[in-house]
Amino acid sequence: MIYVFLAQGFEEIEALAVVDILRRAELEVKTVGVTGEIVSGSHGILVACDTVEGVIDPAAADMIVLPGGIPGTLNLEKSEVVKEAIRSAMENNRYVGAICAAPSILGHMGYLDDREITCYPGFESQMPKAYYTGEPVAVSGRIITAKGAGAAVEFGLKLVEVLTSPERAKALRASMQC
Repeated sequence: MIYVFLAQGFEEIEALAVVDILRRAELEVKTVGVTGEIVSGSHGILVACDTVEGVIDPAAADMIVLPGGIPGTLNLEKSEVVKEAIRSAMENNRYVGAICAAPSILGHMGYLDDREITCYPGFESQMPKAYYTGEPVAVSGRIITAKGAGAAVEFGLKLVEVLTSPERAKALRASMQC
Protein backbone atom coordinates (compact mmCIF):
# COMPACT_ATOMS: atom_id res chain seq x y z
CA MET A 1 0.00 0.00 0.00
CA ILE A 2 1.17 3.50 -0.86
CA TYR A 3 -0.28 6.43 1.05
CA VAL A 4 -0.15 9.87 -0.58
CA PHE A 5 -0.98 12.45 2.09
CA LEU A 6 -2.91 15.54 1.01
CA ALA A 7 -3.28 18.57 3.25
CA GLN A 8 -4.97 21.90 2.56
CA GLY A 9 -2.73 23.85 0.17
CA PHE A 10 -0.89 20.87 -1.37
CA GLU A 11 0.73 21.31 -4.79
CA GLU A 12 -1.69 19.60 -7.18
CA ILE A 13 0.78 18.49 -9.87
CA GLU A 14 3.15 16.99 -7.30
CA ALA A 15 0.35 14.90 -5.82
CA LEU A 16 -1.87 14.00 -8.75
CA ALA A 17 0.84 13.29 -11.33
CA VAL A 18 2.46 10.92 -8.84
CA VAL A 19 -0.83 9.18 -8.00
CA ASP A 20 -1.59 8.82 -11.71
CA ILE A 21 1.84 7.33 -12.49
CA LEU A 22 1.74 4.91 -9.56
CA ARG A 23 -1.73 3.72 -10.58
CA ARG A 24 -0.63 3.32 -14.22
CA ALA A 25 2.04 0.99 -12.81
CA GLU A 26 -0.83 -0.95 -11.18
CA LEU A 27 0.38 -0.20 -7.66
CA GLU A 28 -2.10 0.10 -4.80
CA VAL A 29 -2.35 3.78 -3.88
CA LYS A 30 -4.64 5.65 -1.51
CA THR A 31 -4.87 9.39 -1.18
CA VAL A 32 -5.20 10.30 2.47
CA GLY A 33 -6.91 13.53 3.46
CA VAL A 34 -5.08 15.12 6.36
CA THR A 35 -7.36 18.15 6.63
CA GLY A 36 -10.57 16.42 5.59
CA GLU A 37 -12.08 14.11 2.99
CA ILE A 38 -12.10 16.86 0.36
CA VAL A 39 -8.89 18.83 0.20
CA SER A 40 -8.17 22.01 -1.73
CA GLY A 41 -4.81 22.33 -3.41
CA SER A 42 -2.71 25.48 -3.56
CA HIS A 43 -4.41 26.45 -6.84
CA GLY A 44 -7.95 25.81 -5.66
CA ILE A 45 -8.43 22.36 -7.18
CA LEU A 46 -10.62 20.22 -4.92
CA VAL A 47 -9.66 16.57 -4.53
CA ALA A 48 -11.87 13.92 -2.94
CA CYS A 49 -9.48 11.65 -1.04
CA ASP A 50 -9.79 7.88 -0.87
CA THR A 51 -9.64 7.97 2.92
CA VAL A 52 -8.74 10.24 5.84
CA GLU A 53 -5.85 10.16 8.24
CA GLY A 54 -7.79 8.92 11.26
CA VAL A 55 -8.63 5.54 9.71
CA ILE A 56 -5.33 4.44 8.14
CA ASP A 57 -2.73 2.10 9.58
CA PRO A 58 0.65 3.81 9.06
CA ALA A 59 2.42 0.48 9.63
CA ALA A 60 0.63 -0.99 6.58
CA ALA A 61 2.36 1.38 4.16
CA ASP A 62 5.09 0.15 1.83
CA MET A 63 5.66 3.78 0.91
CA ILE A 64 4.40 7.16 1.98
CA VAL A 65 4.48 10.17 -0.33
CA LEU A 66 4.48 13.79 0.78
CA PRO A 67 3.61 16.39 -1.87
CA GLY A 68 4.85 19.92 -1.30
CA GLY A 69 3.14 23.23 -1.68
CA ILE A 70 2.59 26.02 0.79
CA PRO A 71 0.71 25.89 3.07
CA GLY A 72 0.29 22.15 2.27
CA THR A 73 3.71 21.22 3.62
CA LEU A 74 3.11 23.15 6.83
CA ASN A 75 -0.26 21.44 7.25
CA LEU A 76 1.28 18.01 6.68
CA GLU A 77 3.88 18.70 9.33
CA LYS A 78 1.18 19.61 11.88
CA SER A 79 -0.33 16.13 11.56
CA GLU A 80 0.73 13.57 14.16
CA VAL A 81 -0.55 10.82 11.83
CA VAL A 82 1.80 11.99 9.05
CA LYS A 83 4.74 12.14 11.46
CA GLU A 84 3.88 8.69 12.82
CA ALA A 85 3.72 7.33 9.26
CA ILE A 86 7.17 8.79 8.57
CA ARG A 87 8.58 7.28 11.79
CA SER A 88 7.00 3.92 11.02
CA ALA A 89 8.38 3.90 7.47
CA MET A 90 11.87 4.80 8.65
CA GLU A 91 11.86 2.26 11.50
CA ASN A 92 10.56 -0.53 9.24
CA ASN A 93 12.83 0.11 6.26
CA ARG A 94 10.00 1.31 4.03
CA TYR A 95 10.11 4.03 1.37
CA VAL A 96 9.41 7.72 1.88
CA GLY A 97 8.99 10.10 -1.05
CA ALA A 98 8.91 13.88 -0.60
CA ILE A 99 8.84 16.61 -3.20
CA CYS A 100 9.26 20.40 -3.27
CA ALA A 101 9.03 21.83 0.26
CA ALA A 102 7.97 18.50 1.83
CA PRO A 103 11.54 17.18 2.35
CA SER A 104 11.77 19.88 5.04
CA ILE A 105 9.46 17.75 7.20
CA LEU A 106 11.94 14.88 7.03
CA GLY A 107 14.76 17.32 7.71
CA HIS A 108 13.06 18.69 10.83
CA MET A 109 12.66 15.11 12.05
CA GLY A 110 16.38 14.41 11.52
CA TYR A 111 15.93 11.80 8.79
CA LEU A 112 17.93 13.65 6.13
CA ASP A 113 21.16 14.06 8.09
CA ASP A 114 24.13 12.97 5.96
CA ARG A 115 21.90 12.08 2.99
CA GLU A 116 21.90 13.35 -0.58
CA ILE A 117 18.62 15.18 -1.15
CA THR A 118 16.95 17.69 -3.37
CA CYS A 119 14.08 20.08 -2.75
CA TYR A 120 12.56 23.32 -3.93
CA PRO A 121 15.39 25.89 -4.05
CA GLY A 122 15.49 27.90 -0.84
CA PHE A 123 14.38 25.06 1.42
CA GLU A 124 17.91 23.63 1.74
CA SER A 125 18.32 25.70 4.91
CA GLN A 126 15.61 23.54 6.53
CA MET A 127 17.94 20.53 6.15
CA PRO A 128 21.40 21.85 7.11
CA LYS A 129 22.91 18.40 7.70
CA ALA A 130 21.84 17.03 4.30
CA TYR A 131 23.80 17.22 1.06
CA TYR A 132 21.76 19.20 -1.45
CA THR A 133 22.30 17.89 -5.01
CA GLY A 134 20.14 20.32 -6.96
CA GLU A 135 19.10 17.44 -9.23
CA PRO A 136 15.42 16.97 -10.17
CA VAL A 137 15.27 13.72 -8.15
CA ALA A 138 17.62 12.28 -5.51
CA VAL A 139 17.62 8.81 -3.95
CA SER A 140 19.34 8.12 -0.63
CA GLY A 141 18.57 4.68 0.70
CA ARG A 142 14.81 4.45 0.95
CA ILE A 143 14.23 8.20 0.84
CA ILE A 144 13.40 9.74 -2.55
CA THR A 145 13.25 13.52 -2.85
CA ALA A 146 12.41 15.82 -5.76
CA LYS A 147 12.64 19.54 -6.55
CA GLY A 148 9.11 20.59 -7.40
CA ALA A 149 6.16 20.55 -9.77
CA GLY A 150 8.34 20.40 -12.88
CA ALA A 151 9.99 17.23 -11.58
CA ALA A 152 6.73 15.48 -10.62
CA VAL A 153 6.74 13.04 -13.57
CA GLU A 154 10.40 12.10 -13.00
CA PHE A 155 9.64 11.71 -9.29
CA GLY A 156 6.66 9.44 -9.99
CA LEU A 157 8.69 7.31 -12.40
CA LYS A 158 11.51 7.00 -9.84
CA LEU A 159 8.98 5.80 -7.25
CA VAL A 160 7.76 3.16 -9.72
CA GLU A 161 11.38 2.14 -10.36
CA VAL A 162 12.24 1.63 -6.68
CA LEU A 163 8.97 -0.17 -5.94
CA THR A 164 9.00 -2.43 -9.01
CA SER A 165 11.93 -2.36 -11.43
CA PRO A 166 13.86 -0.08 -13.78
CA GLU A 167 12.32 -1.96 -16.70
CA ARG A 168 8.78 -1.25 -15.53
CA ALA A 169 9.56 2.44 -15.09
CA LYS A 170 11.18 2.54 -18.55
CA ALA A 171 8.15 0.92 -20.17
CA LEU A 172 5.82 3.33 -18.38
CA ARG A 173 7.99 6.28 -19.44
CA ALA A 174 7.73 5.14 -23.08
CA SER A 175 3.95 4.59 -22.90
CA MET A 176 3.52 8.08 -21.44
CA GLN A 177 5.67 9.58 -24.21
CA CYS A 178 8.21 11.04 -21.80
